[in-house]
Amino acid sequence: MKLYDFALAPNPKRVRMFLAEKGLSVPTVEVQLREGAQFADAYREINPFSLAPALVLDDGAVICESVAICRWFEETHPRPPLFGEGALERAQVEMWSRRAEIHGFLPVADVVRNTSPMFEGRALPGVAGGVPQIPELATRGRAALARFLRLLDRRLADNEFLAGARFSVADITGFVTLRFGERADLDIPGDCAHVRRWRDAVAARPSAEA
Repeated sequence: MKLYDFALAPNPKRVRMFLAEKGLSVPTVEVQLREGAQFADAYREINPFSLAPALVLDDGAVICESVAICRWFEETHPRPPLFGEGALERAQVEMWSRRAEIHGFLPVADVVRNTSPMFEGRALPGVAGGVPQIPELATRGRAALARFLRLLDRRLADNEFLAGARFSVADITGFVTLRFGERADLDIPGDCAHVRRWRDAVAARPSAEA
């Protein structure tokens, strides 16, 4: 088994945090995304979308996309349960995972990819070039993230973690979103004390450094 990784990218970090919470160690292969290694023919044979992470199993099967990889590990190593237990908790974890990704992670990605010089001319993931940056998308992303964090603050006023009383994959996505946003100086709004409390609690977990 091998996990194709890149230490600086947010999606691989989601998988590393998940593995750390499970207490699992998986051999990794670093894919140098900044040098364009994801576009090499050898890597495209593994993931034709030219993205990391990718998990290659011992039988040669390939799983791409961070949440799909985490789901595989959840099924094969169910303790501790990071996708919830029982119908209601699983649904709540799924709901907050999707909210964190759609309303948090994707807006941050819009800001980073449409402002960073590193992504000039390739503002879409997995595309080698010919995609100009659109400043308006960055503006919209900032506003969308601020709105999401204020909604999240209301949620966290009465809940220790995003999906309730137990840490889950939803918290991993939310936390990595905030770390990702730091690259574009995206701060938690001053009136979101509950988000700050939750962020600091997750940052104190050993998995945060994975």
